[in-house]
Amino acid sequence: MGTSMVMVTRTITIMTDAVALARLMTWLSPAFPVGAFAYSHGLERAIHDGLIRDRMSLSEWLEVLLERGSAWNDAVLLAEAWRSTVAGTSIAHVAELAGAIAGSRERHMETTLQGGAFVDAMAAWSGERAMDGEGSVAYPVAVGASAVRHGVALEDTLVAYLHAFASNLVQACVRLVPLGQRDGVATLAALEPVVLQTAQHGAVSTLDDLGSCTIRADILSMNHETQYSRVFRS
Repeated sequence: MGTSMVMVTRTITIMTDAVALARLMTWLSPAFPVGAFAYSHGLERAIHDGLIRDRMSLSEWLEVLLERGSAWNDAVLLAEAWRSTVAGTSIAHVAELAGAIAGSRERHMETTLQGGAFVDAMAAWSGERAMDGEGSVAYPVAVGASAVRHGVALEDTLVAYLHAFASNLVQACVRLVPLGQRDGVATLAALEPVVLQTAQHGAVSTLDDLGSCTIRADILSMNHETQYSRVFRS
């Protein structure tokens, strides 16, 4: 974040450190009404199958998602939505692509329902629901476009988004593994360099960088849809 007002274009202004930080802390906090707490991103099935059983296995799982999985794709989509909004072009193509690459029915539900809820909640700042990604809009796309409209820099937005992604899944595992709160915090501490590096790479990415190699996570997310007993929606 910069310490002074910096013009990105003639109409987009990046906010100062304090304003941007305050907004990101609010938008990506557990208290923001997007319902993130209801989703495990397939981790519930991974825990059920014994693939995630302690802090180390959780940290390794999330690291792969951040570097080469769904979280990486989210970073690319967020960055594209941010740049499109800066340029004054529609984000409809990004929203459509984000929905198309969701790996399963509940992954699609996870991202679009959170995206819609995020857009609705942003009315607290703008006074109205405003988003040009016609129809449902994926969560990272909604966050990226909104960040520009409220003067928050791209890399800062990516750091906050990816940290929230990891934090939400850590909290799910604190409940399900079960994992102690101290181990949960230690997991986030270990992932901090990964979050920062992924944000840096995401900030200079293009749609050509989309892609993941987390096939097991995708399959487990599909299996979770038909799991007999479960706590989370995905």
